Amino acid sequence: MKGHGSPTSVHKQANKPGAPPDKSGKNLFHRTVRGGFWVFALRIFTQILSFVRYIILANILALADIGLLGVGMLMMQALNTFSQTGFQAALIQKKDDVQAHLDTAWTIGLFRAVILYAVLYWAASFAELPIFKVPPEKVFLAISIIRVLGISFLLTALSNIGIIYFQKELEFNRQFALQIIANLSNVAVTIFVVLVYRTVWALVIGKLAGELARLLLSYVFHPHRPRIRLDFDKARELWRFGKWISGGSIIGFIMTQGDDFFVWGYLGISALALYQMAYKLSNTPTTEIAHVISQVTFPALSKIQDDIPRLKNAYLKILQISAFLSVPLSGLIIILTPDFVMLFLNEKWEPIIPVMQILALRSLIVSTGATRGTLFRAVGKPGITTKLQVLRLTLLAILIYPMTSAWGIKGTAVAITLVIAMVDPFGIYLGLKIIHCRAGEILKLIALPVAATGAMLGLIYLFKRSFFYETTYVNLFILAAIGIGTYITVIYACDRIFDYRIKKIIQEQLAVLVQQKNTN
Repeated sequence: MKGHGSPTSVHKQANKPGAPPDKSGKNLFHRTVRGGFWVFALRIFTQILSFVRYIILANILALADIGLLGVGMLMMQALNTFSQTGFQAALIQKKDDVQAHLDTAWTIGLFRAVILYAVLYWAASFAELPIFKVPPEKVFLAISIIRVLGISFLLTALSNIGIIYFQKELEFNRQFALQIIANLSNVAVTIFVVLVYRTVWALVIGKLAGELARLLLSYVFHPHRPRIRLDFDKARELWRFGKWISGGSIIGFIMTQGDDFFVWGYLGISALALYQMAYKLSNTPTTEIAHVISQVTFPALSKIQDDIPRLKNAYLKILQISAFLSVPLSGLIIILTPDFVMLFLNEKWEPIIPVMQILALRSLIVSTGATRGTLFRAVGKPGITTKLQVLRLTLLAILIYPMTSAWGIKGTAVAITLVIAMVDPFGIYLGLKIIHCRAGEILKLIALPVAATGAMLGLIYLFKRSFFYETTYVNLFILAAIGIGTYITVIYACDRIFDYRIKKIIQEQLAVLVQQKNTN
C-alpha cells in the first residue's frame, strides 16, 4: 500500500541483527514474560480506575439507573457475541503472516457493526414491553441509552485492525500505551459527568469517549491503513478456525451473561444491578489474572503448538502462576467481603455480601480453567471449549430457575458455581491428554496454593475475632496484609519442602524484566 510500510516490514525491521530468531525457545519465553508484565500492568491500572469509578457511581446513582445501563450493555453484548466471527483469534493463531487477510477481516467487521447498530436501534423500542421490567417512567431513558450506546459498535469496527500485531508479535508495551490512554479518557469523562450532573448518562458518555480515543490512537500507533476489500477465499480461511471461536463465544456468553438475563427477566432491573455489582467485585481480581495469562500465552503457545514437550512445560508453568495468584485472591474476597461492602458502599448494597462470597469460588475455578481454554485454542482445537460450554449450559438451564426461585440472586450465584465445578474435571482430563501429562502433576500445582490459602483464612479469622473486630479502613488493610504475609510464608515453606519451584519461576521472570530495563 502506498504511503506507509506494511506491518510485516515493520516487524522485520524490529528484529535487530544479532537478536535470536523468533523460533528460539529462550527468546519466546523472554517476549512472553515481558508481554505478560505489560498486560498485567495495564489490567491492574485499568481495574484501579474502574474500581474508583464504580464506587463513586454506586454511591451516587439509584439501583434502577445502574440497572438500566446494565440492560443496555447486555443487549449490546448479546448482539456482539451472536454475530462473532472469531477472525481476530484466527489472525493471532495463524502461523504465517496475515497481512493479506487484514482488509477482508476489517471490511467484514465494519459491515457487521453497521448491521448490529441498526438492529440495536430497532430493538431498543421494545424496552416499553413488560418483559423488559423497565419502570414506565424510565422507558424513554432506557431507549435513549441503548441507542446511544450502540454507536460504540461503529467506533470499535472503524479502529485500525493493524493493532492485532501487538498481540500476535507479543508487543504488549505498545498495546499498553494505547489502552491506558483510552481507559483514562473513559474514566475521567465518566467521573467528571457523574460528579457534575449526577446522571447515568455519565457511563454512556464515558464509554463513547474511551472508544473514540482508542479509534484515533489505533491509527497513530500502527502504520497499517485498512481498506474496504472483500476476498471470500481469505474469509473462508479465517472462518475455518474462527467458527469454533464464534460458537464457543456464543455458548460462553450464555454461560457468563445468561444468569444476568435471567435475573433481569425474573427479578427486575434493581436485582440485576445488585447481581452485576456482586459479580464484578468478586470476579474482577481473579478473572483479570486469567485474562492477562490467556491474552499473553495464546500467541506464545500457538508458536510451539507442534512441540509437545515444550508445550507441556509452558502450560504447567502457566497453570502454576495462575493458581499461585488466583487462589489467595479468591480467599481474601470470601473472608473480607463484609468489611469491604460496609466501608466502600452504602446500605443498599448489603444484599450482595453472600453473593460475592459464592461467586468468588466460581471465579477461582474459572481462572484456572481459562488456561486450558487457551491451550485448546493454541493447538487448533477450540471445538473442545465449545462442547464443554454446551454441557455447562445444559446443566445451568436445569438448575438456575429452582435455585433463583428459592434464594433469589444468591441462588443464581450457587447455580452457576455448581455448574462450573461439575464440568471442570472433564476439561482437566482433555487438557492432560493433549500435553501428555499425569493428573498428579496438575494436582501438586493447585493443592499447595489451596493449603496455603486455608492457613491464611484461618489466621485472618482468628485475628478478626480477637483483635480487629471493628470494621475500619485500617483494620481491613491490616487483615489483608496479615493474610498476604501468611500466604507467602506458607508458600515459601512449601517451595523448600515440596520443591514447588514457584520462587524459581518468579526469579526467572524478574530477571527477564530487569534485563529488558537494562537494555532500554
